[in-house]
Amino acid sequence: MKLDEALDLIAEVPDFPEPGVLFRDLSPLFADGPGFAAVADALADTLDPAADLVAGVEARGFLLAAAVGYSRGMGVVLVRKPGKLPSVAGRVDYSLEYGTASVELPAGVVKPGQRIAVMDDVLATGGTVAATAQLLEDAGATVTGVSVALELAALNGRAALGTRTVHTLRTV
Repeated sequence: MKLDEALDLIAEVPDFPEPGVLFRDLSPLFADGPGFAAVADALADTLDPAADLVAGVEARGFLLAAAVGYSRGMGVVLVRKPGKLPSVAGRVDYSLEYGTASVELPAGVVKPGQRIAVMDDVLATGGTVAATAQLLEDAGATVTGVSVALELAALNGRAALGTRTVHTLRTV
């Protein structure tokens, strides 16, 4: 399947999770084998050849990072929401529109000096991905880039990522 056809599988759900929001649902894309493969292959092609690991952001970023890591023979770091890990190496809190959230890094999986590519499904405001990059950098890693399937340009998520390299397969 061609990449554009695969990305066309992303559903638009109006008024979710609240009125006025147009939610982009990647579930139909993940459920389509050829579509999922096309997106995973395209994301793998964005990797910096120097990357040692791929980090996936909970939850849909896990799927993409695992597929990319498998295809490239690379390990995967699972960046989790709080309370999901038995041993935590680090935590970064970040602001949401109405409150705060956090991401945590499992202990013992990132070594100082490692080069890590970050994968997620959607770049919206950039808060989660920026916090993930900061978490990895706090652990002594270098973030080689951020790759996402879909970018919501109106939410200006790239601004939160500063000078980090961002790869997106489709911008809406």
